[in-house]
Amino acid sequence: MSDIDHDVLIVGGGPAGMMAGLLFARAGLKVTVLEKHADFLRDFRGDTVHPSTLELFHQLGFLEDLLKLPHSRLDEAYVHMAGRKMKVVDFMHLPVSAPFIAMMPQWDLLDFMATKASGYPGFELRMGTEAVDITLDEKERVSGVTTLSEETLRAKLVIAADGRRSILRGKAKLPLEDIGAPMDVFWFRVDKPAGVGGDVFGTVQVGRFMVMIDRNDYYQCAFIFNKGQAEEVKEAGLEAFRANLRSLAPNLGKAFEQIQNWDQVKTLQVSLDRLKEWHRPGLLAIGDAAHAMSPIAGVGINIAVQDAVTAANVLAGPMMKGADPDQLLGQVYDRRIKPVKRMQAFQKFAQDNVIAPLLARTRPIEKPFLPLKIMNAMPLLRRILGHIIGMGFGREDIQSPDVFN
Repeated sequence: MSDIDHDVLIVGGGPAGMMAGLLFARAGLKVTVLEKHADFLRDFRGDTVHPSTLELFHQLGFLEDLLKLPHSRLDEAYVHMAGRKMKVVDFMHLPVSAPFIAMMPQWDLLDFMATKASGYPGFELRMGTEAVDITLDEKERVSGVTTLSEETLRAKLVIAADGRRSILRGKAKLPLEDIGAPMDVFWFRVDKPAGVGGDVFGTVQVGRFMVMIDRNDYYQCAFIFNKGQAEEVKEAGLEAFRANLRSLAPNLGKAFEQIQNWDQVKTLQVSLDRLKEWHRPGLLAIGDAAHAMSPIAGVGINIAVQDAVTAANVLAGPMMKGADPDQLLGQVYDRRIKPVKRMQAFQKFAQDNVIAPLLARTRPIEKPFLPLKIMNAMPLLRRILGHIIGMGFGREDIQSPDVFN
C-alpha cells in the first residue's frame, strides 16, 4: 500500500459520509470525501436531527455552535383524527443534553459538519466529484475509485456512503435484501398563513394521510399515497390534489393555492431494504448505501450517523497504528446490524399496521383509533415511543481517538 493517496476515501457527502470524514480526520488519518454535487442544496432531504445525533455533537463540543443555526425545535408530536388532536410522542424526558428534535435544513447541517471537519489537517472535501466505479488490485481487493472525469483515487479503505441508489455497492456486488414499503410520498412546502402554527403532526382521512412539519415560516408537507400511484395522482390534476390537501388541513385551505405546478412537488419513492453484507476487502458501506430507511419517524439521518460513529470507533484507532482495516470491517457490521434490523422492524410494523390500513380504508373515520387514544392518555407510553424514535437502538457514544485534543 505504499502508493496509496488516502487512508480513507469516502464516497458521498451526506450525513453518514460527513460524520465519518470528520471522525476519521479527528483521529489523525488522511481522509477525502467525494460529493458528486457542487453544493449541498437539495430540497426535502431528511431534516430531522434527533436527540441521539445532537448528543454526539455535544460529545464533540459542537452542540452550542450547531444550535446557533436556523432550526425549529420539536418536543412533542401529534396526530389529528376525527376532529381530535392527540399527543403521541414525547421527547422532553430523554436523558441527554438536548431532549428534542432539531428541524434543520440538511444543507446547513452538512455545511456545519464540513466546516468543523476542515479544521483537521487530514480532511479534504471535493465537491462536484462523482465516483462511478471501484478499482481492484491483483488480489481483487478494492483499492480505490474512478471518477466521472476518469481520475483514479486510491485508498487503504473506501467507504461507500453514496445513498440508497449507491453506485459503489452495485459495483462491489454486495447483495441487497428488499423488505418492501406500501407507500410513496409527495414532498412540498407551503408558506404559513398568519396565526397558524404547530409542531409536527399527522392528519388522517379516508384513504389519505399527510404529515406537516412546522418550519417556522412554512410547513414542510408529506402527502402519503399507495406505492406506484404517483402518476395516477398527477393525472387527476392539480386542483384535485389541492382539494385533497384542503380536506386534510382545512385551516390551511388557501395556502395550498401556492402549489401552481407539479415542479413544486417532489416524489420520494419509499424504500426499506438492507445489504446482506456491508463489506468486502477494501470497502465498507454505511448509511443509506447499507440500508434504506422508510421516512417513518424521520430516523434515517440518525441511523446513518450512528453507522459512521461505529465505523470510526472500530477502525480509526487501529488504522492510526497501521492495522489492516479488512480484518475489522466485520465488527462494524456485527455492531450495527441488530440496531438497524430492530428499527426497520419498527418501521415495517408501522407501515403494515398503520399506514397501509389507512391508505386502504374506504369508510369514514368517525372516531380516533384506540391506540392513539391510549397514547394520548398515557404519558409513559409517549415517552417510550419518544425514546425509540429519539435515541434509536444500540446507540454508541464517540470512542474514536482525538489526536488533536
